[in-house]
Amino acid sequence: MKEMAKLADRDDAKITRREFIKTTGGVVAATAIGASALSNMANADDEMAGEYKVTEKRKYGRHDDMLSIIGFGGIIVMNETPEKASAYVSEAIDHGINYFDVAPTYGDAELKLGPALEPYRKDVFLACKTEKREKSEAEKALKESLKRLKTDYLDLYQLHAMTTEDDFQKAMDQGGVMEVLMEAKKQGIVRYLGFSAHSVEIALKLMDAYDFDSILFPVNWVNYYNGNFGPQVVEMAKSKNMGILALKAMARTQWANQEDKKEYPKCWYEPITDADEAELAVRFTLSQPVTSAVPPGDIRLFRRAMKIASNYKPLTDDEIQIVKQKAEGLTPIFKYA
Repeated sequence: MKEMAKLADRDDAKITRREFIKTTGGVVAATAIGASALSNMANADDEMAGEYKVTEKRKYGRHDDMLSIIGFGGIIVMNETPEKASAYVSEAIDHGINYFDVAPTYGDAELKLGPALEPYRKDVFLACKTEKREKSEAEKALKESLKRLKTDYLDLYQLHAMTTEDDFQKAMDQGGVMEVLMEAKKQGIVRYLGFSAHSVEIALKLMDAYDFDSILFPVNWVNYYNGNFGPQVVEMAKSKNMGILALKAMARTQWANQEDKKEYPKCWYEPITDADEAELAVRFTLSQPVTSAVPPGDIRLFRRAMKIASNYKPLTDDEIQIVKQKAEGLTPIFKYA
């Protein structure tokens, strides 16, 4: 793996959400989306009503790029109409979001996000991922992602869902996907390299094997205090001056009843829906040394996270004790022995 590190060493105009609604929402959206869907969108808008903006941006690790402290997860636009996808992206940008994350495993999200981001591409930080582990498959996947996203470069390209020892060996050995990432960076097709992981062991091992620019990892209150999952990864990433992109800030626990999942079909875990608890959870994650947090792929939860972040303050010592107490008795979605 040290050889891999040595290889690396060689190595328009914007439109606001209101303008969008004026130009497309009146006739096109009413026809394409339907009255019922528009009503649901209006209800969600009412809940998060008010003029607010996510103004805080943080430095992306050792680089000068500044990212909004809330990121837009591509799952939000998965299975949505093109009109809805464009409206959601326009809304996010209008509220100060400049970091967007997507993956080819998110259904048709790349196909929906690409056209929606076109008017803003030069002003946003676009991250994508690959679940492929072998070089030949990864080369093809990168080309397809660029085509779907309607761009000729990515700001960040990541190994996706690195979880097992087999993932690590296949990705990092000769003929693995890591060779594609390094070559793409050398050619200027991607600016930065990173990985996402749901394993403490593999995350630590990857950071030791290669000098990645960032890590995408769960940074969650229940995992931290009731599963010992995350602190050691954040500490190592911080010591390497990496960008830390946080997942699962608004995760609460495992679904107790799969029937309940129908209300949030894009969440494989039970998300936080209580407003006060959600505020504590998002502020907990943002109180860690993270660059940005990506909320669950549900537009209602994303809007709530944006509103919380628009008035972000670090947790106080008393609030940290409250968060620890709330975590007691909850089953974390990830644990570390």
